[in-house]
Amino acid sequence: MPEVIEKISREELETLVKEIIEGLVRQNEQRARELSIIERIIRVEEELKALREIENARFDAMQERFEVIQQQMKAYHEAVDKRFEAIQQQMKAYHEAVDKRFEAVEKRFEAVDKRFEALERRVQFLQWFMGVGFTFISILIAIFGLIRH
Repeated sequence: MPEVIEKISREELETLVKEIIEGLVRQNEQRARELSIIERIIRVEEELKALREIENARFDAMQERFEVIQQQMKAYHEAVDKRFEAIQQQMKAYHEAVDKRFEAVEKRFEAVDKRFEALERRVQFLQWFMGVGFTFISILIAIFGLIRH
């Protein structure tokens, strides 16, 4: 009997050990799966962090590009404003020159008007002088015609 008991106890011991080992193996496999899942989660989080850093770098680069473009546009608008101011000054100078020319032309016309007025006075004087001269000659002819008769 001791052999039977020993045999039964061995078998039971083996089954118990097998069950315990199987339980431990299952726990280890489950833990390994959990660790694998945790490792995957950590990798995904690291990749997400890397993607976030890359996106932040891209956004920073885009922000810098927009700032450069904004500065260029500001400089362009300032240059355009300067050109408009220069054109306005040129136009102002041109208009002033034209005004001066018109004033010079007006002065010339005033001088010409004065000459015409002087000429008109001379012509009127000559007309009166000729009228008086013809009248005087006519009177003289009439007087000599009366005296001869």
